Amino acid sequence: MKPEVDTALSGFFVTLMTEIAPQLGGEYSTGSVGLIGMSIAMAAQEYDRAADIRFRENEGMRALFAEAGKLVEDKALAKRLLDAATTKDTSLKVSALNVSNDALKTLLIELQTSVETSKSSWAPALDEKIWAFLVDAMEGRRLVFPALG
Repeated sequence: MKPEVDTALSGFFVTLMTEIAPQLGGEYSTGSVGLIGMSIAMAAQEYDRAADIRFRENEGMRALFAEAGKLVEDKALAKRLLDAATTKDTSLKVSALNVSNDALKTLLIELQTSVETSKSSWAPALDEKIWAFLVDAMEGRRLVFPALG
């Protein structure tokens, strides 16, 4: 049997919190083990979903850019949006997805600034879509604290 990384990390977390932490005498040691344990639990959650989160965020931003590129008045920004909308992730390595995600989020900030200062009739609807994307992205990255009992 080959345990997955998230399963192994979850097991480490339970062992630290239920077997090791109660045996420690000092508050500092117990607190340190608790912090390490929670970090392991969060890493276990992130392991399984990290690539999917970034891939979906990247696709969501590209869809926003495809729409926004046809609306914004700033021609240079419109071109960058349309160019970004046609990009694709070429690797599912989290490090590669992070590079794309960071670049797309930088462009999203520029787009949001432009939309929020625009007086155009289309701007409020696009602003709502941007905010909906941001809320969904935040929810998608939310970590759940594990229960111990």
